[in-house]
Amino acid sequence: MEAFLRENYAGKKVLVTGHTGFKGSWLLVWLKQLGAEIMGYAKAPETQEDLFNQISGEDYCYSVIGDVLDKSVLSKCISDFQPSFVFHLAAQPLVRTSYEIPVETFEVNTIGTANVLDAVRIISGKCTVVIITTDKVYENQEWPYPYREVDALGGYDPYSASKACAELVTNSYRNSFFNVKTVSVHQKAVATARAGNVIGGGDWARDRIVPDIVRALQSKNLIPLRNPAAIRPWQHVLEPLFGYLLLGAKLALEPEIYSTAWNFGPNTNDILSVEKLAHLALQVWGEGDIQKLDLADQPHEAGVLKLDISKTYKVLQWRPYLNTHEAVEKTIQWYKSFILKEKNASELILADIASFLNQINESE
Repeated sequence: MEAFLRENYAGKKVLVTGHTGFKGSWLLVWLKQLGAEIMGYAKAPETQEDLFNQISGEDYCYSVIGDVLDKSVLSKCISDFQPSFVFHLAAQPLVRTSYEIPVETFEVNTIGTANVLDAVRIISGKCTVVIITTDKVYENQEWPYPYREVDALGGYDPYSASKACAELVTNSYRNSFFNVKTVSVHQKAVATARAGNVIGGGDWARDRIVPDIVRALQSKNLIPLRNPAAIRPWQHVLEPLFGYLLLGAKLALEPEIYSTAWNFGPNTNDILSVEKLAHLALQVWGEGDIQKLDLADQPHEAGVLKLDISKTYKVLQWRPYLNTHEAVEKTIQWYKSFILKEKNASELILADIASFLNQINESE
């Protein structure tokens, strides 16, 4: 599998929007290892502790600090770079933050996506685009059944709704300008990737469970749990990133098959509640305890969310290689090693990529 990815990305120009974020930073390291020529386009990281700064992200790409809402600057960067691949990760990614800045969330996540697609529309030559959305794009019925790619889109909170809008924007551009029936003319292919709740080393965002756990453990405080019974499709960051890379490669080769939406998540029988995830993290860390918060007036967040990955498994031939327990263990061990200065952030990411690829190879 590593050979397949290298064959498709080595020497290719790859644009990553949102490269200064958590997943974007991991993707930079992996693409660089595959031999890609990378441009990143995103806002500056918010703090010095952000993963992009910890890996010295400018060493992995030509980094452009910009806003996806600045259409003229974004278009010029894409036009000048002429990428073969675009991975669009730039977003306002937090549900609770979307309640604080709803209009900005809709602008960044929806109009920002339209700006990326419109910039790709006017460049010459072949370009393959993977738009990263979220598992939260579905109209959540709070039922126990996993959502399929054909299920209705929706969104209670501004974040979820804005990402559902991004899916609609993408589908409109795909139908109107990047139609697979005329791909030989426009030479563009576009797909969307809907990933579950991603965990992994180096994420320091507020209002995310793993960073909250690590910060509490570092300061020897109780771990605050807002929604301990909430069920989420947890997965290690390398799982969806592998999916994005695999999707991009296959989309470039056969756009008629892969120009659609794809779910990436754990197996449906491999899910944990927030509370169980926290207890597992405590076991790996070796100490600590939780505190269930009584927040009667907190913003609404989904209680149950599961993804059906059968289409991705059968057609894309992607599947999860780490179960949830392994994902949590690998994540917490990453933080422990980083905090103890056993390895730096780049070394830890490279080690996890190597281990993950070995696991894939051994399973084939």
